[in-house]
Amino acid sequence: SRIGSTHISLVVNGLCPHYKVDCIGTEAATLSAHLTAISIVPELIISAGTAGGFTSANATIGDVYLSHQKVCFHDRRIPIDGFKEYGIGSYPCIDSTPIAQALCLKQGIISSGSSLDCTPKDLEVMRSYNAQVKEMEAAAIARVAQLHGISFLAIKSITDLIDHARPTEEVFLENLHHASQILAQKTLDVLHFISYP
Repeated sequence: SRIGSTHISLVVNGLCPHYKVDCIGTEAATLSAHLTAISIVPELIISAGTAGGFTSANATIGDVYLSHQKVCFHDRRIPIDGFKEYGIGSYPCIDSTPIAQALCLKQGIISSGSSLDCTPKDLEVMRSYNAQVKEMEAAAIARVAQLHGISFLAIKSITDLIDHARPTEEVFLENLHHASQILAQKTLDVLHFISYP
């Protein structure tokens, strides 16, 4: 489809044929992003999805964040010189400040991992680079975008709060529909902003 003269392609990871659930996480995201990069050759890849936030960073359920400065991994622990930094990564994103200001969205460093929950070590790693959003795909997609020389932006709607006492899966499921509705509208707003600067 198009917004103005901008061609928009929606790419999803699909369903797992074996387990009959959505394909989530870094592996599915990497494959989809790579196939998108080589078949569509976009100017910009946007990772839109839901995520966890932090009450300590003033996040609330339904807040929408744009990636800011970089995206990283928090659960690729490789305690060997050079590989430690490789494991965490630091993948660039476009300057989202004009979009955030125009659309009244929050910005933050986004961190990706392969688990819905969060270990104390994950928290330690995320704090080391001041992550404000935790999710399961953005860093993998940003890494592929970087390899292909494609610009990257993430849009994440908060479903749960990492530093809260309730179990993550319970809060996530409770808020998924609401956060997804907000995400859909804000993603359209961002697409219109990009298409009609």
